[in-house]
Amino acid sequence: MRYSSARLFANAIFVFSLTLLIAVGGWYLSADNSDSAQESEHLTQADWQVTAAPVWNMPPLTFDSTTLPGSWHHTALPVSLPLAEKLENRPANAKTSLSTTWIRLPIDGSSHPSDSLTLYGVRIKTEGSVALYANGRLVYRAQQQGPLWNSLFTPLWVTLDKSNLDAPLHEILVQIEHPSNTRVGMSSLWLGTAESLKARYYVRQWLQRELPATLSAAFLAVGIFALFVWLRRGRQITYLLFFNLAAISFVGHLHYYVERPITHDWFAWLTSNALFWLIAVVHLFLCQLHGRPLVWLTRVIFAIAAIISALTLANILPYYPSTSILVPVIYGLAVLIGAIVSIAGVVYSWKRSRDGLLVAICVAIGTLLGLSDWLLYSNFINPEGWFLGAYTNAVTFAVFGTLMYRRYVNAIDEVEQANANLAQRLQAREAELEISHKQLREAELRQTISDERQRLMQDMHDGLGSSLISAIRSLEQGGVSELKISQILKDCLDDLKLTIDSMEPIEADLVLLLATLRFRLEPRLEGTGITLLWEVQDLPALDWLDPSSSLHILRIVQEGIANILRHTRANEIRISTSKDAKGVTISIEDNGQGFDVEKTLSSAAGRGLHNQQRRAMALEGAISWKSSKTGTQFMLWLPLERQTKKNEMQVVE
Repeated sequence: MRYSSARLFANAIFVFSLTLLIAVGGWYLSADNSDSAQESEHLTQADWQVTAAPVWNMPPLTFDSTTLPGSWHHTALPVSLPLAEKLENRPANAKTSLSTTWIRLPIDGSSHPSDSLTLYGVRIKTEGSVALYANGRLVYRAQQQGPLWNSLFTPLWVTLDKSNLDAPLHEILVQIEHPSNTRVGMSSLWLGTAESLKARYYVRQWLQRELPATLSAAFLAVGIFALFVWLRRGRQITYLLFFNLAAISFVGHLHYYVERPITHDWFAWLTSNALFWLIAVVHLFLCQLHGRPLVWLTRVIFAIAAIISALTLANILPYYPSTSILVPVIYGLAVLIGAIVSIAGVVYSWKRSRDGLLVAICVAIGTLLGLSDWLLYSNFINPEGWFLGAYTNAVTFAVFGTLMYRRYVNAIDEVEQANANLAQRLQAREAELEISHKQLREAELRQTISDERQRLMQDMHDGLGSSLISAIRSLEQGGVSELKISQILKDCLDDLKLTIDSMEPIEADLVLLLATLRFRLEPRLEGTGITLLWEVQDLPALDWLDPSSSLHILRIVQEGIANILRHTRANEIRISTSKDAKGVTISIEDNGQGFDVEKTLSSAAGRGLHNQQRRAMALEGAISWKSSKTGTQFMLWLPLERQTKKNEMQVVE
C-alpha cells in the first residue's frame, strides 16, 4: 500500500513537470502575437554586389554605399549568393583570395516613428567578418578571421538609435568579408521595436541554442554518473561507453551554443571529428547490445575516424580547405557512415536485442537530423532553416537514458524478485525445519522416556530390588525378627519414594529438592523423639541438576539420615546449607554418639559410606565426616558447574 501511494505521487510529479515544460514551450511559441507583429517590418528585398578585398580590413566607422564601383543585383531574402572567385575588378597582385559582399536593404523611415529600433535576423551565413551600417554609420561589427559559428546558431540582434542618425532611417548596408571560394547566405530581416521582435528572437534563441545546450549538459551529467558507476563496477563496460558517448556528444555539439571559439580551425577540427568518434562509440555500444563483434566494420569505422582526424589537422594538408568547404564534406561522410552503422545495427539486432534495435533507430534518426545540417551547410536549404543536428544530442540522450533507466528499473525488479524468491525459499525452509524440529522433539521425547525407563529400572534394581531380595532371603533363612522385617520394608518404601521424588521437575533448584526430602522425613520422624532442625537457605541454581543427579543427592542425604536413626541414638538432627564461590554444601549434624570414621570405612560396615562417596564422585562432588563423642557432622559439597558431561555411575547398594 505504501509503495502504491509513492508510485502515484511520483507519477503526479512527472505529469506536473511535463505540463510545466509544455507550458514554457507554449509561452515561447505563442509570444509573437498579432499586435506585436504589426509594429515590425519584414525586410525581404535587397540589392547585392561583390568587390575584391586584398587583405582583411577593419570596417570604417562610416561608409557610403554609392561609392562602390560595381553594379547592384536585386534579390529576395533569404538568399544564398553564388561564389565570387572570378571578379573583373580583382587586383592582379592580390596576396589573398578575399572578397567583400555588400547587401543593401532600402528602408522607409517614415513607417517607423519610434526613436529606438531593433534589427533581427535568423543568421548571416559566412566565413569571415560582418559589419552593419545604418544610413552609412557603423552600428554593428562582428570581426573574426574565420567561420562565424555564433552567426550560424545565434540570431542577429542589433539595436538602432535613430537619434544618432543624421536623417530618418532609409538604408541598411551589410558588409561581409570572406574567402572568395566560400558562399554567403543571409536570412530575411525584421525591423521594429524590441517589444515586437523579442518573441521571434527568444524562440529562435531557445530552440537553436539554449534547449540543445541544456540537453547536452544533462547528457554529460548523466554520463559522468555512469563513469562513477563504471569505476565501481569495472566489468560493466556499457557504463564506460555511455560516458564516452556523453562526453564526445557534448564536444561534438559545442558549436551550436559556444559564442566564440578560441581558434576557428582547431575548433572546427574538434567539433567536426567528434561526429566520427561519436558514431564509432555508438557502433561499439550496438555490438555490446546485439552480441556480434562485427570486427571488419569496427576496423573500417575506426580507421576512417583516425584518418580523417589526422588529415584535417590544421597545417597538415598541403592545401587546407576553408571551414565552409570542409564542414559539408565531413558532414556528408558522417551521414554516410551513420547510415551504414544504423543499417548494420537493425540487421544484427533484429530478433536478438530490443535495446540494440532501439539504438539503431536512434542512429537512423540522428543521421536524418545530420542530413538536414548537411543540406543547410551545402546551401540546399535557405539560410532561415533549422540546424536540427543540435537535437541529435537530445535523441541520443533520450534513447540511451531510456536504456540506462530500464537497466536500473530491471535491476531493482531483479532484486525485488530475488528477495521474494528468497523469502519463499526461506519460508519453505522454515516449514521444513519446523517439521524436522517436531520430528526431533518427538524422537527426543521417545528417547528421554526410554532413558528414564531404563534409569528407573536400574534404580529399582539397584535400590528397591536389592532391599526386597535381602528381605526375601532373611525370611527364607528364618531367625529374623518382625521388627527387622518391618525396617527392611520401610527402607524399600523410602527408596521407592525417593525414586518417585527424583522425577519431579525442580528446575535446577536444590532447595526445592531438599524440601521434597523434608516432606518425606517428617512423618517418619514423628514418634521417634527426634527433633528436625531445618536451616536451609537460598542456594544458586545448579544447571546440571537432572532426575538422575537428583536421585543421587536424595540417596546420599537419605543414607546419612538413616545412619543417624540406626546407630547414633541422637534426639536432634540439624540440616543446613551454605555456599561458596565454586559450589554449595549440604550439612547434616546430630547430637548422638559418634563413630570412628576411618575404622568404619575400612570395615565391611562401611558399605553405605562407600556408596555415598561413589555417588558424590559421580556428581563431581565430595563427602566428608567429622565425628566425636558429642555428635557427627556429615557434609556433601556439590559444584556449581560440572566440568564434563557424562552419565552418572550406577551405584549398587
